[in-house]
Amino acid sequence: MFFKSSKINEFRLWGLLLTMGGMALMIVGLAGIVFNWGQIGKVIAAIFMVIGMIGMLGSVAVYFWAGMLSTSAVSLECPECGKMTKMLGKTDRCMFCKTILSFDPRYAPPGEEPNAALADKPQ
Repeated sequence: MFFKSSKINEFRLWGLLLTMGGMALMIVGLAGIVFNWGQIGKVIAAIFMVIGMIGMLGSVAVYFWAGMLSTSAVSLECPECGKMTKMLGKTDRCMFCKTILSFDPRYAPPGEEPNAALADKPQ
């Protein structure tokens, strides 16, 4: 994982970045109309509006996907911070304290013994 956070939070981060990027593109494109660049300004605004809208629709898709993954994720209590978190796949991180969680001892971080509390939980 690139940002060292839980997988669901990573999907939500990409959705947020697509939202902000799409909005920024639409605002930049609007400069063609606001500063009265003539006909070329209207064309630039239209192009940037379409690209920004595609980014916004992409963020909707990513947020929907993250929501669907979240409904099927296993809820468990983090052994470090004691808060309820969700886990996707064989390994994941706690949403709050970023502790590496795993049901399978083979995927546990090196140097740590497997957590018996997580191994007993059903998947």
